Amino acid sequence: MKRIFFGFLILASGIITAQGSITGKVIDKSTKEALPGVNLIIMDTNFGAATDINGDFIIKNVPVGKYSVRASYVGYLSATKSDVVVNSVRPATLLFELSSTFIELNGITVQSDYFDMNPNEFNSVKSFSYEEIRRAPGGFEDVVRALSILPGVGQVSAGRNDLVVRGGAPSENLFLVDGFTVPNINHFGTQGATGGPLSYINLDFVRETTFSTGGFPANYGDKLSSVLKIDLRDGRNDRIGGKATISASQFGFNIEGPIDSKSNFIFSARRSYLDFIFNAAGFNFVPEYYDVMSKASYNIDSKNKINWLFIGAFDKVKFNNKDSEDLYDNSRILGSNQNQYLVGISYRHIFDNGFYNFSLSRNFVDYDTRQRDTLLNPIFTNISQEGENEFKGDAVVKLNETSEINFGISGKIIKFSADILLPTFITSFGETLQVTSLSSAEYFYKYGFYSQYSTTFFSRLMFTAGLRGDYFDRINSGFTLDPRASLSYILDEVSSVSFSTGIYHQAPSYLWLASFKQNENLKPVKVIQYVAGYERRLTSDLRLKLEGFYKDYSDYPASLLRPYLVLANTGVGFGGSDENFGSLGLEPLISAGKGFARGLEFSLQKKSSDTPGYGILSVTYSESFFKGLDGIERAGSFDQKWIINLSGGYSFNEKWEVSSRFRFATGNPYTPFNSDGSQSVLNYNAYRFEPTHSLDIRVDRRWDLGGLNLITYIDIQNIYNNKNTNTIRYDYRKGEVDKSSSIGLLPSIGVSLEF
Repeated sequence: MKRIFFGFLILASGIITAQGSITGKVIDKSTKEALPGVNLIIMDTNFGAATDINGDFIIKNVPVGKYSVRASYVGYLSATKSDVVVNSVRPATLLFELSSTFIELNGITVQSDYFDMNPNEFNSVKSFSYEEIRRAPGGFEDVVRALSILPGVGQVSAGRNDLVVRGGAPSENLFLVDGFTVPNINHFGTQGATGGPLSYINLDFVRETTFSTGGFPANYGDKLSSVLKIDLRDGRNDRIGGKATISASQFGFNIEGPIDSKSNFIFSARRSYLDFIFNAAGFNFVPEYYDVMSKASYNIDSKNKINWLFIGAFDKVKFNNKDSEDLYDNSRILGSNQNQYLVGISYRHIFDNGFYNFSLSRNFVDYDTRQRDTLLNPIFTNISQEGENEFKGDAVVKLNETSEINFGISGKIIKFSADILLPTFITSFGETLQVTSLSSAEYFYKYGFYSQYSTTFFSRLMFTAGLRGDYFDRINSGFTLDPRASLSYILDEVSSVSFSTGIYHQAPSYLWLASFKQNENLKPVKVIQYVAGYERRLTSDLRLKLEGFYKDYSDYPASLLRPYLVLANTGVGFGGSDENFGSLGLEPLISAGKGFARGLEFSLQKKSSDTPGYGILSVTYSESFFKGLDGIERAGSFDQKWIINLSGGYSFNEKWEVSSRFRFATGNPYTPFNSDGSQSVLNYNAYRFEPTHSLDIRVDRRWDLGGLNLITYIDIQNIYNNKNTNTIRYDYRKGEVDKSSSIGLLPSIGVSLEF
């Protein structure tokens, strides 16, 4: 008995005195060269270290807890990483990318501290670390859902991940995972758009995300509204370790570690358990999904590195048609079985004053989409495949202390095939869709190039100018040339003003081009953007930003059959009969749609620091309007006048943390139903839903068990149970309008055990 007692005392002592380490690397932000001799300090402690000749560092014997780490180096802006969680299981790994201190005002060097300064992007950019995404209330530890608190990001259905950015459609967003282009990072993704219910990117391996909501530079093409870059970390180098997780909707297992002294790997596999719950509860609609992720990194030497990445998602829908009620409900649902994957390999070489990177990747999506009536006859069938094989090359050369040039090329070989069956379908507006059957299989090509120059004048004016060209051989007007420019003027050591403008083009969806021969005459959608901003650091960890934007849209595909319809107003949801199949473009189209979006955004962000509180307040006022062939200007389907988000939290100690998020948004426009279930063009987008609002609360608890790390949380979404109405449809059996609302109060728990 005494041995057991003393064993518990030893274990308790181990928990109390548990220690860990912080490792990482410091490099030049522009050239990616390692920086030796950089000083690393854990704020408000006596712990620190310096980088070696390869830019690597390690800080040992750090007590378990949450810290801020500062990197400082002569000739470079200092930078601080907050929310660095130290445990006894796995080293906390950091990557610092420092920028040269070429900006000086009256002998005072402008600092970046907690907020990064990007020499190529001055407007509309926010970065989030892994920990900031993980603890986001109501976010399901999902990369995309965490972005909903940012200014300019619209609020859509609570069960969807559609990104609506500054009035743009969900098809207008670019995703980059470790530099590889991915068409859609969501399970059950909407074809031709970028949304879905849940992301398949495993957050455990995300190092940082960077989200640009407009005015992005010339190295990003073929998208109009936003760029989401997801940078994955490498696997641990010290030993094999892993993690088991069960969360709100899925369970999974991770493993990672060294392969040899120069290489490492990560691997994860996850499965949803919603199908078990839905089946047990007798639901008629049962989703099931899996995803896997694997990455391997090989450091040939300090100048050369190879990365390999595979991500796969496998989705399936089951319909339980036990009675007439189930048959009717399921006849309203467009179900989709999908298999999709990304596989890619990249090589980076660092040379004096620069680097180049080459990558080769393949994206593949297999869609098996079906909707049936109450007699199980097909309303719509779509069996199609999209495969993209892409080669990219990028280079950065630092010309001198204040100037650099970026340039690159890309090429895609695309195979698209589709077998579509849409028996005569009459929309709720009375039009008859004329695609009864379609079969298509073809190859086509996309090419792109860009060049960009960045410099600084008079020690306070930063300027970037770029030119991008893209070519798509599937359409008759496939070549576009896009000039873009940005500048930022430093007012003083804590504030600046900025302006960006440019032309952006996006090629039509492959599916839009398949249905009618004349759709080959579509042009790439065009938008001219203007973004102006003011930024001020009130303290080192508190930043205020004010931005205004204007987006001028033209050449948007518009329907010849439905003269009120512009495809800018489609893409949210699954695109079935309740939405008149609008987003699929299965009708004659012409590039005649026009519109605009404009607005003002305010944000105030506090980073976790010596004061362990953090938060973001964002307020957006905006409006968007589009017009089709009838020439009538109507509110865009994603027009939300006011969007207000307040999210924040507090870390009481290394064990307990509480956070919350409040969201408010003006209701989206919608078209009401007449008493017979039809809709009138006169009322198209003429009405609005009631404003939506909700409050989410989350509590996290950590246990460091001296070799095991346990994290638990409870996350309560919509805690005051407000049933936000966000969609409308007609119930033909009851002869009345059915206004669908969100689930309301939704509690969830999560448990992760790291070893």
